[in-house]
Amino acid sequence: MEQGGKKSTSSVFTNNLVVCGLALICTFLWGSAFPSIKVGYQLFNIGSSDVASQMLFAGYRFTLAGILTLGIGWIGTGKFPLPKPQIRKNILILGLFQTVLQYFFFYVGLSHTEGSKGSIITASNYFIAIVLAHFVFSKKRGYSGEDQMTWRKAGGCLLGLAGIVLVNLTPGGMGSKFALNGEGFMVISCFAAAIAAVYLKTFTAQDNPFTITGWQFLFGGIILAATGMVMGGHVSGFTVKSSLLLVYMAVISSVAFSLWALLLKHNPVGKVSIYGFTNPMFGVFLSGLILGEHAFTMKNMIALVCVCLGIMVVNLQVKGKNAQ
Repeated sequence: MEQGGKKSTSSVFTNNLVVCGLALICTFLWGSAFPSIKVGYQLFNIGSSDVASQMLFAGYRFTLAGILTLGIGWIGTGKFPLPKPQIRKNILILGLFQTVLQYFFFYVGLSHTEGSKGSIITASNYFIAIVLAHFVFSKKRGYSGEDQMTWRKAGGCLLGLAGIVLVNLTPGGMGSKFALNGEGFMVISCFAAAIAAVYLKTFTAQDNPFTITGWQFLFGGIILAATGMVMGGHVSGFTVKSSLLLVYMAVISSVAFSLWALLLKHNPVGKVSIYGFTNPMFGVFLSGLILGEHAFTMKNMIALVCVCLGIMVVNLQVKGKNAQ
């Protein structure tokens, strides 16, 4: 639902090459987050069962990400990015789902599963978002109906979800056990991410994406850090190496989420989300490369292909229908 006065600005961000390039930057950064968090746990002496310290670690990351994002917005516009009064409530809602809930379950879940496995499970948030978008962006609510569920989309969802089931339930497939505090928490994190992704499209129509992203990160980061402190969390081992890693992780969030929000503001959800299939690909590849995980097994690759094909099938019809 673009307004006429935004044509010159949106024309840049609806260009197929620009969308592709920026989306791939986002998914590469998100893919690198899986091994980065694992390495961060080692460098900051955080155990897999130390939930309080994991929350404090996440809080540091997202508070810093919020500051960086607001700083980028400040430099870009020449004025400090204060949110409009009418969307402050929306920012709190977005921060609750996108940062607090998503990353509480993400950080705890990832500490109890492999990075490559977590990256594939995380891809399910695209399918969940598609189902939610069917109801949120319906014609009855004044939208174009481009996000309505179809048999083709449903088939793509089932194909992709089959890969997620395969990687968790097939004996020998990156571990044969499904743990509630591991894979289970990763799935819960996906639901929170999907809700945030759907409503991010709505919220960015009301204000600058950098303003919305920066403030929701800052709010969510402070909540996570405060929760970790109250629970008795402790993060130690600050060195040049570990500090640079923390800054990089903040940059991941700041750059990737801001660019993704910018793309969603100027494009249909389907046109942007088609590139999400590269997220698990980057995650699996980088986890195997950096962490030395046995990610490149035949069963894991089949599961990954199912996830990627599912996302492409879901978006194929939308992409052809709304090519710009």
